[in-house]
Amino acid sequence: MELKTIVIVDDVEVNRAVLKEVFKHEYAIVEACDGEEALQMIRKYQDSLVMVLLDIIMPKVNGIEVVKQMKEWNMLEQIPVILITEDGSWKMRDIGYTLGVSDIIGKPIEASVTKKRVQNIISLFQHKNEQERLIKKQTEELITKSRMLNEINNRIIDTLGTVVEFRSMESGLHVFRIKHFTKILLSYVQSMYPEYGITDEMANMITAASSLHDVGKISIPDSVLLKPGRLTNEEFELMKTHSMRGYDVIEAIKPIDGSAFFDCARDIAKYHHEKYDGRGYPEGLVGDEIPISAQIVSIADVYDALTHERCYKKAYLPEIALDMIYNGECGAFNPKLINCLKAASEEFTEFIEHSEHAGTDD
Repeated sequence: MELKTIVIVDDVEVNRAVLKEVFKHEYAIVEACDGEEALQMIRKYQDSLVMVLLDIIMPKVNGIEVVKQMKEWNMLEQIPVILITEDGSWKMRDIGYTLGVSDIIGKPIEASVTKKRVQNIISLFQHKNEQERLIKKQTEELITKSRMLNEINNRIIDTLGTVVEFRSMESGLHVFRIKHFTKILLSYVQSMYPEYGITDEMANMITAASSLHDVGKISIPDSVLLKPGRLTNEEFELMKTHSMRGYDVIEAIKPIDGSAFFDCARDIAKYHHEKYDGRGYPEGLVGDEIPISAQIVSIADVYDALTHERCYKKAYLPEIALDMIYNGECGAFNPKLINCLKAASEEFTEFIEHSEHAGTDD
């Protein structure tokens, strides 16, 4: 087993020899005759270093300056320093302990007492450092597990949202596209309209929650959901219930202790068919009574519906779809979000063109 290292720093050789004799059988001893050499040795042996025994009054660089440099290097939390000095005044003790030294031992050196104090401090630091290593390792493992669980949860959520798309005889990539368009719009809302207070964390949450915007359609009969022609008034009223049913589904799977994600997903499912002028459903909310998350997903949903073929319609070209939204042909939207859509339009169009060029919707 490789010996741990103690650096002994003193400009008087006899003092170094005394300390070396005390510790030479248990530790690898490195000597330095001044502060400048001491810093070089501390850097060189820092990986195996367990103690620095440091005189204060020395040529070139004194002991206090050595401690200050070690503090600047963030070493004092890992490597203990004991000052060994003839100056045992309260002023010197205050300076040393304020800087972060572990102990101050007076001269002349009492071998047995010094050995015990050094060993106790080394033991305490090794225990502390080991605990910190364990905590760091456990934290990293928890972060890894949390990321894995988040990935699993995201896949489950996406799968739940995609089930509806398969029932609609679609490719199942509508959910993926909605998330993509929502993410783009959110980036522009964040930069153009900071008054909405959308943080990066909130943007990620809204993007993920958009997967469940149409989950309520799982309760709509195939005769209505898959009808190729125009819905009757009764059928349309039944179709409109998917927003409230989506709210109920998400509320049912929401954790008992609550979750901001599920609250967000619930709002999106319930309100993504509301319109800015109050002519939407299910509650006829007006303006910013509609949660901003639902307003953003609503635009993404309408754009995707226009640019992709459905059982009841052909796909529109991206530029035509954008004009239809700008002109209010798909209902009224928040003017600020329309500005964001205009700013994001090239990214939307590029995504559609890339999808078609690749021969897939993703």
